[in-house]
Amino acid sequence: MSLDILAFGAHPDDVELAASGTLIRAARAGASTGIMTLTRGEMGTRGTLAARASEFDAAAAIMGLAHHGMLSLPDGWLTPDRESKLAVVREIRAHRPRIVLLPHDEDRHPDHPAAARIVEEAAFLAGLAKIDTGQPPYRPAQLIFYMSTWEFAPSFIVDISDVIEEKRRALRAYSTQVFVPGQAAGEPPTFIASEHFQELIFARMEHYGHLIGRKYGEPFRIRGVMEVDDLVATFGGRTL
Repeated sequence: MSLDILAFGAHPDDVELAASGTLIRAARAGASTGIMTLTRGEMGTRGTLAARASEFDAAAAIMGLAHHGMLSLPDGWLTPDRESKLAVVREIRAHRPRIVLLPHDEDRHPDHPAAARIVEEAAFLAGLAKIDTGQPPYRPAQLIFYMSTWEFAPSFIVDISDVIEEKRRALRAYSTQVFVPGQAAGEPPTFIASEHFQELIFARMEHYGHLIGRKYGEPFRIRGVMEVDDLVATFGGRTL
């Protein structure tokens, strides 16, 4: 299967929190999208492995993903070793994404920058013919970093205002992990599962939406600079 966009996360719900609006919007426009998690989230304070897998499936259906899957790298102990990078090389070669989304390489949770390094290096290595995985070599056209806890100056922001309710539903699919009124009773409290965290997530989306004159936005960063072929097509529809 060839995908237009393949997003990698260290854990189930990482991509959904940061970039699900962008993926939902892309799928709605006809793009083929997918999510791969490097771990199964086994070190999470709340929920079981079975519950997290079920939530991942439910969120994928809401988002209209063409593919979703989990690797079994060690949660909490991600490291950019040979086997971890080879596991991602196999996924990139299998799905041949034009665009790869990955966590930013500076963040509070150590798995997030580790995942960024694994995916970024694997994306390059996947194009080397002498690395033999039994698959043709392939290298994505673009790597795009999404924002987790720590903020960065974005290269661009995607307007997700018209899919915000679908994003809200995708997040609420993770009822053991995020705040959902009346659900996950008896689970230990965590910051991510608090109502305050939910408010912060939506306030951030409102902030980045405001920067582009929209209601809600998701920020992204690329290395280097972007090429613009047509100033009118790119900027002519905007009102300052």
